[in-house]
Amino acid sequence: MADLDSRTLDGFRIRPLRTMEQIAAASAVLSEVWGGDRTGMPPNLLRALAHVGNYAVGLYAVPTGDPSAERMIGASVGFFAAPDDRSLHSHITGIVGDHRGRGLGRLLKQHQREWALTRGVHRITWTFDPLVARNASFNLRVLGARVGEYYVDHYGAMDDGVNRGDESDRIFAVWDLDAPAAAPRERDIVTTVEVPADIERLRRDAPGEALDWRYRVREAFLGLTEDGFAVAGFDERGYLFVRSGVAS
Repeated sequence: MADLDSRTLDGFRIRPLRTMEQIAAASAVLSEVWGGDRTGMPPNLLRALAHVGNYAVGLYAVPTGDPSAERMIGASVGFFAAPDDRSLHSHITGIVGDHRGRGLGRLLKQHQREWALTRGVHRITWTFDPLVARNASFNLRVLGARVGEYYVDHYGAMDDGVNRGDESDRIFAVWDLDAPAAAPRERDIVTTVEVPADIERLRRDAPGEALDWRYRVREAFLGLTEDGFAVAGFDERGYLFVRSGVAS
């Protein structure tokens, strides 16, 4: 099966990780994104995942007129879930700071989608921090993923530069690749759960306030879920809850 090799008009290319040089570069890029943590995706683990056919790609910036000077500026790694699930779990995706906000995250996700579909996989899952508003907006509004579960302190204590000092609550996102994105109807929205505009800044400048947000959002999510409500979307108000079973 041919590997997908994608390049945008703006000079970016996605390529599968094959050599140890590429794998070491991807590990270093992901370490940079996560504040210097070298344990999140070490080269030996990444090598093993790539070697047996999982999703492992690098995102390269390709200077105009000089393809030989391409530089890896992002990476994405996923692995297949249990056979009955027929899904790919996207474990980690990162883009270095000076290239964020340019649509490259969407480029990677679309490449991942095409890669999965060519292998007969029609569902991708991943986890994300419920307090990071831009990720919630991208995952739920742009891609059209849905919220599967809310996990409390899912990874335990994490010592990277992004998560250090916080508890690792995560939302389990489910992306049905054949289903179009759809926002909930306004009349179906029962309540919303607000999140901070910039949790990363709060973690740096006001860690106590950041932790308060963690507990407040956790309590709201778990309480609403227990009472029979479900997340149907995200907008400037935060997470949009509807009664379970209500169609968008």
